[in-house]
Amino acid sequence: MKYHLDSHGEMLLQQYRERLPIFQRIEKLAFDHLQQSLQQQGLYVTSIEHRVKEEESLAGKVELKGAKYHALEDITDILGIRVITFYTDDVDKVAAIAKNTFDIDWKESVDKRKVHQLNSFGYNSLHYICRLPKSLVDDPDMPELNEYRFELQMRTALQHVWSTIEHDTGYKGGVKIPNEYRRQFSRLAGMLELVDDEFSRLRNELTEYRRHMQALVASGHLDEVLLDAESYRSYLKVHPFDRLNQRIASTNQAEIVHAPLLPFLTVFLQEFKFNTVGDVERFILENSDDAYQLAISQLALTDLDIISENVGLQNLCIVHILKNGGGRPGLRRFFDIINGAHHDNEPLVEMMMQQASTLPFM
Repeated sequence: MKYHLDSHGEMLLQQYRERLPIFQRIEKLAFDHLQQSLQQQGLYVTSIEHRVKEEESLAGKVELKGAKYHALEDITDILGIRVITFYTDDVDKVAAIAKNTFDIDWKESVDKRKVHQLNSFGYNSLHYICRLPKSLVDDPDMPELNEYRFELQMRTALQHVWSTIEHDTGYKGGVKIPNEYRRQFSRLAGMLELVDDEFSRLRNELTEYRRHMQALVASGHLDEVLLDAESYRSYLKVHPFDRLNQRIASTNQAEIVHAPLLPFLTVFLQEFKFNTVGDVERFILENSDDAYQLAISQLALTDLDIISENVGLQNLCIVHILKNGGGRPGLRRFFDIINGAHHDNEPLVEMMMQQASTLPFM
């Protein structure tokens, strides 16, 4: 392809062609190390984009601004990496990780979030101009790996969406946009910025709520903890059903194998109408002896040496249903929730009724 470049521009483009393998190797090294650093810190992002600028794109840039670049090294965005985060505060976390991973050219880097003017439109990113430090790569045969700079952009998913929309609509192009459209863009940008901030605020509040619930569970103040998926998971961490399971397992010296306990939360909330974790705690205390007796009747005529981790909880639920007058219909609803609605649950109900028939409360 023929470009409309002067001799200086042609020189820059020829340098690009000669050094393209260097940029491609920097691209791989920078991406691999950044991705590894993010994973080591446990920071999950929506995506990491990376590219080496295509020749045609670079030629267009040089055609417009070639005079400002004395050498190819002055063009800092030939290699670009973009990290897109879920939350606004994660942008700063990515930046902190980048500072510990790369050498940053602070004079050329810019936090466009801080220079965002009241009358400007669209979203801005945090831009670092970086180099690979010799602590990451030191190749005597290719010293340029530590010399050429690359651009690292960090923005949220909503900021990225906005930037894409601006580009797609031509809003940031050379055509003068009427004020009515500029105003609509401004309103939408403000709404997205508010949504971005609110998502971060909500995440922080939910994190604090989880910590508070975990602290209440750990301290034993269970009546203050509303029963939901989060608090139930925290409660399971204190292994509330282990004592009953071990008591049951000792009957046949059985091994206890892992089984999911979360499905029982639906039973607690929908069938038993429990409101707090304290309700679950009382449910265990009030029914453990009968649940153990039910397990004895189940295991008495067997030589099972492996039992499921949910056997104690299942028997607690069966006893609770029967003691509270649920009978066969209550047991059927229970098994339909735990096992899924199926005709095989009916024989299971009958077997449970028979096994429980000798218990004192029956």
